Amino acid sequence: MKLKFKIRRNRLNRSVGGDFFLFAILAIVAVFTAIPLVFLISQAFKPLNELWLYPPQFFVRNPTLKNFVDLFVLMGESWVPMSRYFFNTLLLVVVGTAGHIILASMAAYPLAKHNFLFKSFLFQTVVLSLMFTYQVTAIPNYLIMAKIGWVDTYAALIIPTWGMSLGLFLMRQFIVAMVPDELIEAARVDGANELTIFWRIVMPIVKPAWLTLMILSVQQLWRETGSRFIYSEKLKTLPYALTQIIWGGIARAGVGAAVGLVLMLVPIVIFVINQSQVVETMSTSGLD
Repeated sequence: MKLKFKIRRNRLNRSVGGDFFLFAILAIVAVFTAIPLVFLISQAFKPLNELWLYPPQFFVRNPTLKNFVDLFVLMGESWVPMSRYFFNTLLLVVVGTAGHIILASMAAYPLAKHNFLFKSFLFQTVVLSLMFTYQVTAIPNYLIMAKIGWVDTYAALIIPTWGMSLGLFLMRQFIVAMVPDELIEAARVDGANELTIFWRIVMPIVKPAWLTLMILSVQQLWRETGSRFIYSEKLKTLPYALTQIIWGGIARAGVGAAVGLVLMLVPIVIFVINQSQVVETMSTSGLD
């Protein structure tokens, strides 16, 4: 006689009403989050007369490209070729972001997986530094740059970005949560040195973290004007040039709206490309 066993699996079911309620909540949050972006896009395509309507209108009625055409004309009339401003910004974003990711990751690895003297003190110092805003550190930063002779050079903008504490904190937390000690010990037993373990084991595992760090760094550096340390016109960045264009009075309000959209476009594109990695990082970076 053969006995047949039936395995009952309990499934968690939600009612149709519960699904609809959850969808409604998410839809409301999504709409609320998208409002600033939609408003910025609408403003960029408004003619000048609609920009000064009272009461103001949220959506554009008669969309036009005149704001972008005027922006292109004004960019061609700058003292320094606009390509120079763009090169300065591109250099700052690429070199600053790459250096920040590499140095933050290399500093985070020993903080997460090695034991040494004053390790806890160093990490607490990193956490404490997150509390200080730009306004608090602006004067000390300038004094340091002036003392070492970096004022009015690329180094004044690039080198400080390599030491931003947010990247170090993020990478350390993610390495602690996602890289098992057993994996590192197994690599050491196989004869791998620390540099090999870092590049071939740790960095691929924490890819979502450094992609998120890349987005945050690009977002910050893309909008950097360099006005704190840079005085030579040929070393200034694209956001500085665009900001100078819109300082021509109320007649350039439309151009200003177009500038806002241009400055926001690059960070948005990079975020959309890597958004899945960002969600994964934010859900695990607080674990320890």
